[in-house]
Amino acid sequence: MLLILCNCPTAALAEQISHQLLQRRLIACANLLPSVRSIYSWQGKIEQAEEVPLLLKIRQQDYTEVEQAILALHPYQVPEIIALPVESALTSYQNWLYEVTQRD
Repeated sequence: MLLILCNCPTAALAEQISHQLLQRRLIACANLLPSVRSIYSWQGKIEQAEEVPLLLKIRQQDYTEVEQAILALHPYQVPEIIALPVESALTSYQNWLYEVTQRD
């Protein structure tokens, strides 16, 4: 399992990405968190933006396809797409994740 972190400029976009990935069975679950203020360096300047954190739970083998799907929908030139390995998770949760993302 992987947990992907992806900040989106709006809740509507975070929902759109979530629905697209769910329909394609690339994710088992998406969590949209309350907006955050991000402060970052971009093209030599310090920038600020309100963003909606999106957490996605996926199978490790689907990472490349999920990344490509996010890139196709996301308006940022360099969107945040960070995958964290899940070292431990409830066995029944892992089973559910693999069941709902099975596409074979």
